[in-house]
Amino acid sequence: MTPTLRVVLIVVSILTTFLLMRRIRQSRLQIEDSMFWIGFSAILILFSVFPGAADFLAGLAGTYTTANFIYLAVIFLLILKLFSMSIKMSQLETRLKELVQEMALAEHARRAEAEEGSGPARVKEAEGSGPAAREGTEEAAGR
Repeated sequence: MTPTLRVVLIVVSILTTFLLMRRIRQSRLQIEDSMFWIGFSAILILFSVFPGAADFLAGLAGTYTTANFIYLAVIFLLILKLFSMSIKMSQLETRLKELVQEMALAEHARRAEAEEGSGPARVKEAEGSGPAAREGTEEAAGR
């Protein structure tokens, strides 16, 4: 491993670690996500401080140079992270859809209850109080 690559790895790893710590302190990064990035920077530091480990793993992987192995390993880890984030995003989208459906059912039940309670005058009032009605009045006022 060239000295330039070692220096770049050390600098990038240290900067990544400092950025992570700053984001964690500002509560902008969840602990689960930060563990991946801390491990990622620790591996880069390990490879830059002990280049023999990277050379050994490069030989096992069958790559011609250590730099190619490090690039391959980084790309592989980032693809794993992307896959993990895709799964999490899919779960969040499913949960959002469920919540929207629950809200729609609750709104429908509220309107049906208002309709049964006071007749047509009460229904008109209930229809004019929802978020969609407010958007409609805002659009009418803007025209």
